[in-house]
Amino acid sequence: MPKYKIASIVGARPQFIKAAAVSRALHNHYGNIAEEIIIHTGQHYDDNMSKVFFEEMEIPEPGYHLEVGSGSHGFMLAEIIKRTEEVLLKENPSMVIVYGDTNTTLGGTLAASKLNIPVAHVEAGLRSFNRSMPEEVNRVLVDHVSTLLFSPTETGVNNLLKEGFGKETNPPYTADHPKIFHCGDVMYDTALYFRGKAEKSSMILEKLKVSGKDFALCTIHRNNNTDDPQRLTAILEALAQIISEFKIPIVFPVHPRTAKMLAALPDRDFISQLYENPLFILIEPVGYLDMLMLESHSRLILTDSGGVQKEAYFFKKPCVVLRAETEWTELVDYKAALLANAETDLIMHSFRHFIQNPPSYFPALFGDGEASSFICAQIIQNL
Repeated sequence: MPKYKIASIVGARPQFIKAAAVSRALHNHYGNIAEEIIIHTGQHYDDNMSKVFFEEMEIPEPGYHLEVGSGSHGFMLAEIIKRTEEVLLKENPSMVIVYGDTNTTLGGTLAASKLNIPVAHVEAGLRSFNRSMPEEVNRVLVDHVSTLLFSPTETGVNNLLKEGFGKETNPPYTADHPKIFHCGDVMYDTALYFRGKAEKSSMILEKLKVSGKDFALCTIHRNNNTDDPQRLTAILEALAQIISEFKIPIVFPVHPRTAKMLAALPDRDFISQLYENPLFILIEPVGYLDMLMLESHSRLILTDSGGVQKEAYFFKKPCVVLRAETEWTELVDYKAALLANAETDLIMHSFRHFIQNPPSYFPALFGDGEASSFICAQIIQNL
């Protein structure tokens, strides 16, 4: 019978990607002494945003589906805390693992910390230094009640040190006496592991008729872009100008929230013209393997997603960031990414710059592909 019970709390697409690597490492290296219980909050509940990831990425079936669904931040957070607490009281795990910076991350952390269950935060220390972003608030709060903080980058470690965390601490570790680790990025582990499978099984490039062609990839999902008609329209105007100037297809997998907001934009003539352009390829959200193919075969990526920014870097693709700031500051420092916000002219300038001057320097920022094994070893050692 396993000695330790570990609860992994997930609920959104980026967390499934991160949890896949950690679950695999935990099963492969410590399956004889540790049992993992996956708690799926249901923050992302659409099959294209959830179920397909579990199937493609070989993630064990969740032990619990909390079915929180969508709603306001307050509603979602309250429901996640309440429903997660019920599971944690029943299962009484030795540790809880949370990932990233979503409402699932914060809700799971608060539920665990109130029950005095130690929390391991995978992707600790990231900061955009914009507290108006819900994700930034979540990151800071989660880090400051976690016991084990696994930072993917040296910058993340330094951010934590500046906030008062100790650089050298000795076990036993607790929320009052936490430990920081610079471990590399589990998303990089996952991308390396699944890229070969994607090349063999995905037919997305052939389906979209972009195989062997130059194309750009665009994703938009952050609420400050989707929920602001002016910002969303400015981004779409940039996409239209890119298509007009460069005659390059843009593949645009549409997040459910983005689809809802696109349908409500007031300038229907502009939207109709853009949708009718054969170079504007609007598609439903895709699974992980299809996304890897789109990212790795694109010429350039435009996104407001932190995870897609990283995946662009993994595949040595220039990235136009549709935000005013990024938590992945190294990508900008190495000129692999440019911050363009939601400004039409700046997006165009950034795109034009990368077409004319593609970056060639992509140093190894995210580890060696073994971050998940390191994380599991430290968790088991701490228990």
